[in-house]
Amino acid sequence: MRAGEGATASRIKAGDELPPLEVPITRTLIVAGAIASRDYQDVHHDAELARRKGSPDIFMNILTTNGLVGRYITDHFGPTAVLRRVAIRLGAPNYPGDTMVLTGTVEDVAGDTVTVRVVGANGIGRHVTGTVTVTLPAGTAGTGSAGVADSVPPAVADSVPTRAAVTMPSEGPA
Repeated sequence: MRAGEGATASRIKAGDELPPLEVPITRTLIVAGAIASRDYQDVHHDAELARRKGSPDIFMNILTTNGLVGRYITDHFGPTAVLRRVAIRLGAPNYPGDTMVLTGTVEDVAGDTVTVRVVGANGIGRHVTGTVTVTLPAGTAGTGSAGVADSVPPAVADSVPTRAAVTMPSEGPA
């Protein structure tokens, strides 16, 4: 199934692959993501201090990666898709000048809830792996198109150096 087809949730099945998304890793993206997520660690904005700490350059923080993973999912399923759970683990750093390619495979479909396995790879290996659970409006799936979501709402938990999990509450009374 391709983004933008307007397929119903019943047409999504385990094993379906999402089209890849190439994300150029720029200095601006790394620094802007760190600022937007209030992560002022020098390794995300100061190349010289990052080198002193043993890194070849600045690198992307997990909160920016989490936002890009969310964008990847909502670009595919459309702006009305609701991220319910994002659980990711970081691997190889994203350095400026590289490209991260996000890919996804549907693992499970239960009614209007879809779980997607996501991998983001760059030139040195896997940057991010994880799963995203998304709820689609009743009877719709795949109504989005690449590029629809140019930004992602800040749905992130505390910064964790090597792992993050964000669970969004269900709609309705608590």
